[in-house]
Order: sequence, then structure tokens, then C-alpha cells
Amino acid sequence: MSHHPTDFQGSVTDAIREAIVAAISDADVLVSGGGGHFTIEVTSKVFAGKSRVESQRLVYAAITHLMRGDMAPVHAVDSLRTHAA
Repeated sequence: MSHHPTDFQGSVTDAIREAIVAAISDADVLVSGGGGHFTIEVTSKVFAGKSRVESQRLVYAAITHLMRGDMAPVHAVDSLRTHAA
């Protein structure tokens, strides 16, 4: 695991999960990783009929605030998988 400097306080994995659920209320979210690099898997009915890119854009929109700035807690999403429920 790499190290990425951040001034974020608290659990970054929890913050990612909470941000996605706030944007996609029925989402089942699995988050792993650390050091600024994360793997995210999201299952939701909202992805039905959407392309992979459209589904991933919904997730990235939910966590963009965690990726903004030089000291952002999320430096990279190494893997993002979305599934329709």
C-alpha cells in the first residue's frame, strides 16, 4: 500500500461508503484500500439499463469532494466496479 499525505480526519473508507449511499440510496457498497488508493464495488438498481461509464460517473460524482485538492484523502480509485441489482 502506498502513502498519500492527507489532512482528512476519520475513516476514509467509511467516508467513501457514506458519500455513495447518500447519492445512491439503495447502494450496496464495498470499499477497500488505504494510503490514498481504493477499490470500490457498488451494486444498485439505479445502474439497470446504464452503460458501465454512466454507472461509474454516478459513483465518481458522489465522491468527487473526497478527491479534490492536494491533500485529498482519495488519490486514486484503482478499481471501480458497478453492478445492477
